Formats: sequence, C-alpha cells, structure tokens
Amino acid sequence: MVGLTFLFNILSAAFSVLSMAFMIPVLEIIFEQSSEVTTLVPWDLTMSALKNNFYYYITTVKVEFGPGYALLFTGLFMVICTIVKCGTAYLASYTSIGLRNNLIRDVRKQIFEKIVSLPIGFFSNERKGDILQRATGDVAEVENSVVSSIDMFLKNPILIIGYLVSMLFWSLKLTLFAFVLLPIAGLIIGRIGKSLKRKSMEGQNKMGELMGILEETMTGLRVVKAFNAEHRVIDRYGNEAQAYCDIAKRLSRRRDLAHPVSEVLGTIVVIIVVWFGGSLTLSGDNSLSVASFLAYLGIFYQIINPAKAFSTALYSIQKGMAAMERIDKILLADDKIFENTDGLEVKNLQGGIEYKDVTFSYNNERDVLKNVSLTIPKGKMVALVGQSGSGKSTFVDLLPRFWDIQKGEIKIDGINIKDYKLHDLRGLMGNVNQEALLFNDTIFNNIAFGVENATQEQVEMAAKVANAHDFIMASEEGYQTVIGDRGSKLSGGQRQRLSIARAVLRNPDILILDEATSALDTESERLVQDALEKLMANRTSLVVAHRLSTIKNADMICVFHEGRIVETGTHDQLIAQNGYYRKLNDMQAL
Repeated sequence: MVGLTFLFNILSAAFSVLSMAFMIPVLEIIFEQSSEVTTLVPWDLTMSALKNNFYYYITTVKVEFGPGYALLFTGLFMVICTIVKCGTAYLASYTSIGLRNNLIRDVRKQIFEKIVSLPIGFFSNERKGDILQRATGDVAEVENSVVSSIDMFLKNPILIIGYLVSMLFWSLKLTLFAFVLLPIAGLIIGRIGKSLKRKSMEGQNKMGELMGILEETMTGLRVVKAFNAEHRVIDRYGNEAQAYCDIAKRLSRRRDLAHPVSEVLGTIVVIIVVWFGGSLTLSGDNSLSVASFLAYLGIFYQIINPAKAFSTALYSIQKGMAAMERIDKILLADDKIFENTDGLEVKNLQGGIEYKDVTFSYNNERDVLKNVSLTIPKGKMVALVGQSGSGKSTFVDLLPRFWDIQKGEIKIDGINIKDYKLHDLRGLMGNVNQEALLFNDTIFNNIAFGVENATQEQVEMAAKVANAHDFIMASEEGYQTVIGDRGSKLSGGQRQRLSIARAVLRNPDILILDEATSALDTESERLVQDALEKLMANRTSLVVAHRLSTIKNADMICVFHEGRIVETGTHDQLIAQNGYYRKLNDMQAL
C-alpha cells in the first residue's frame, strides 16, 4: 500500500506539472509570442524534440483553423492532464485510506493483546479509565497523526520536489531566490508549534483522569447514591472537565494559529517572488518570457498548498507523538511473568504441589509471604485461614503465576512451575473467587468460557452439579439469557453458582477457591457449599476461607499470620492445640 500510494503521488505530481506546462503555449498564442514551427523533427524523449513537435502541431492548427482552435487544441491537453492528475491523486488517497485504517486496526489489536497478556500487577498501579483512554482517545490521535504523516512523507514531498524541479527548469535564478525564502517561513511556523507536544500530553493525561472518574463512578454508583454523594462526584468531575477544557482551548488556539500564519507568510513569499520574477521579465532577461513567468507563478502557487499542509501536519504529528508515548507505556510495559520458550507440557497432576521457602512482596516492598513452605498431596483439600492481609490470597495467586516469587520455589510434580508452559500450567487449575466475575453475555457462554466446543449437554450437566440448572431454566430464555454487565441481572448466589458451573465444566485437576461463599446469605451459601463439595470431590483443592464452618472437613488447615504459616493440622487437631486457630474459632462461635 505504501508503494502504490507513492507511485500514484508521483504520477499526480508529474501530470500536475504537465498541465501547468501546457499553459505556456496557450499564453504565447494569446500574447502572440509564439514563433511558428513549420518543421517536424524525429520523435525522441528530449525536451527540445517534444517542444518542437508540439509547437509544430499548434502552428498547423493555427494556420488552418485560426488562433481560437489552437487555444482549444492546447486546452484539450490541459484537460486530459488534469483528469489523469485528479484520478491518480484519488487513487493515492484510496490506497492511503487502506494503509491508515489497517495500521490503526493493528495498533488496537496490539494494545488489547498486550493488556490481556500483562501481569495482574501492572493494573494495580494504573487507573482503568486512563488505560481505556489510551486504547481509544489516544489511538484516535495517532490515527490523525498517521494521516498527516502519510500526506507529509508520501504526498507533499513528491509534489514539492516535482514542482521545484519544473521551477528550476523554467528559471534557475527565480527558484534559487525562492529557496532562500521558503526555509525562513518554515522556521517561523516550526517555532510556533514547538510546545504543542507537551500541551497535548497534558491534555491526554487529563482526559485519562476524566475517564478514570467516570469508570469509578459507574462502578460505585450504588455507594454514591447511598451516601447522597452525587454533588461530590459531580463537582469532582466538573473540576477535572474544566481543567481539561482549559488545556484543550490553549492547544486548539495554538494549532489553529498554523493556518493564518502560514497564509500570511505564503502571501508575503508570493508577492516577493512576483516582484523579483517581474523584475527579471521587465528588464528584458531572455531566460524568462512573460508566458513562462505566468506559468511559473502557476506552479509556485501549486507548491504553496503542500508547503502549508506541512505546517498543519507538523502540529498534528506532535499531538500524535504525545499520544503514542502514552500508548507505548502499555505496549512497552515489562512482561514480568516470563515464559520459558522451551517449557514443559503438563496435562494432569500426577504427584502434588510443593511450596518451598517462598518469599514474596509486591513491587519489592514489604514481604507479604515470608519463607513459607507447604506440601499439598494430590486429591487433598487444604484450607487457608487467618486474618485479612495475612497472605492467604497471595499464596494461592502464586500457583497459576499471576505473580512470580522473589525467593524460593513452587513445584508441581517435583518440577518448578516456571519450567512449565504457562498455558498448560493454568490449564490444570480452576478458580472460583469471592466476586463471581461474569461477562455481559449469555448464561451458556459464561459457563462455557475457556472451554472450546462445549456442548449443550455438557453445559447443562455442569450447571446441575453447581445447583444452577433450576434457576437457569426458570429465566426468560434459559441458557441463552443475557445476564447483563458483570451478571447484574442475577443475585449474588446465582452468579456464584454460574462461576462454579464454569469451573465444573473445565474439570480442573487443581481447584482454587478464594472465599467463594463469604458474600452470600445463608440459603445461597448452603446451595453454593453443596455445589462446591461436589466440585471438590476427589480433586486437589486450595480453599481460602473466613467462615471456619465451611472447612471443618478439610484434610489440612493452614493458619496464616503476618505472612507465615503458624499452625497446620485438621480442625480437631488445631482445636486441641489451643492456639491461634482455636482463638479464631471461638471468636466466630460468639
């Protein structure tokens, strides 16, 4: 596409110059300056031969039919050249549109693929609204920049070079004089837009903050209304919107200054060139006839538009570069979860899981886990209990490599999990979290999420195991019911059971339950707990729990305190130890 755009722009420039060149014989006929040519010379590609033979045919038409028909004859060639010039210019735009849109499509796909592949830790340091702004608004700015870049590098230089070459051919003195003026005008325009990139970056950052406030408000709208905080969030958004408005006004005013400045400078340059060229013509300089000078002015006028477009494009490119820097913060973000290119395949859990002297901290700050060691045999249920912030959820998040540890090892079947293919490693596991994360799609697609080619029968079987089939069939469209944003059309217990059904269908060897029943009412908890017990049967399970009543039958209970495992054993053993677990149990019994 770049090659075709380049070719069509060259043809457009060539025929644009040619159409102007046909003005010379027209003007010479009008001013009767043309010396009649009565001899036809052999055709070749030299300028003298082409000019001689073209003037011969003009002379023939003029002698036989009169000067009026001679004008019509040369005008016909101008029309043909203009048609070809406009046609090739359209084809250049046609191919550049494909180039631009394909490029932006690829950027959007790259951003989305990068967002999906980045570790979870990246998003804990970023605002969702700002990321959304980079993936939408900033991409739009890059698109505008790309259009300007295509015009700048594939169109305008070709036109300018083509016009300059023809101008040199017509008058060397006049063109050298113009060469002195154009860079001065360009320098003045360039200085005006010097700070545009910095201002544009400020504006895009501010828009990211606006998107962040909007996303937070929509997510927490229930809290906003419950605390009568509408005016508070409206004022906050209004202040940020005003700040963005002020930046945008300064940015737009500076950008819009490009056109009038370039217009004034262009007019000044044209007047000076007319004065200098007119002086050469009126002084009797044989190098520039009146007809050639007028045609030269026509070509020079044609060069003004692409030169002005250069200045406008520079402003747009500065904005696009600022947007690209923000996009690059995502595209060039460090993938901290590195995958071994020669990683081992793993399809089933054969032995067990081992945490060996594991130490972990977020962003190399305070250690969340400190030298934790634990062996989990295949088929056993291990429960993790302790106060909030003791490291339970972090402990289970390390197994599927949502984060990587700083010290120690985590092994599956005696092999470090970093030596496995990441896709295979996570394929061993199924997750049911405290918050059931569902998508604005049908019930069927939510249950079948992550499982290729799941059948209706398989999905229904998973729903029955999760105690979800009855309420699904009672809904308006059964398994094809769309559940709304994050499953908003369902109750908490229903969402959780769909989440369990999704894990049942996946049929994982290792099941991770992170406080899966803590947010439910008593009746929903009973249904969900029943579904979980069916799911955990004969399966290796790691269960993070606050309600100790749900894990009394666990094969092993690990008590976490300040990043360490301080007690292990069954429920009865830990009660008998009369330690930290007994204290937790007695507190919940009150």
